[in-house]
Amino acid sequence: MIHTIKKPATSFQIQDMLQQYEIMLKLVVDIRQRILSGGGEMHADNEKQLLGMEGSEQDDLWGANWYPDEERIEFESLINIRPRLGNRSIIIQDQNLREEVESITRELLGGLK
Repeated sequence: MIHTIKKPATSFQIQDMLQQYEIMLKLVVDIRQRILSGGGEMHADNEKQLLGMEGSEQDDLWGANWYPDEERIEFESLINIRPRLGNRSIIIQDQNLREEVESITRELLGGLK
């Protein structure tokens, strides 16, 4: 189940988002609005949620994977391939951008399983 998270998530929301992969959440973070969407089968599902319902802008959206049991993040998603923004890989290459995505993710999802 996809959820858009604007304030720290509840345990129920985390468990609901984990239905797709059990140990990992695919998520997309809007670095401008400091919100995220998680729980979709693909990052593109979460991206669509933010673009359609939350008024997000494409350039502000970055994909990652969150492992709640380990509180670990991977900065890897096909939606991250953005040559015109200087990101030519599925991995977020800019360290400052990775730190921003991680900060928002930990703020909204950290400490919950």
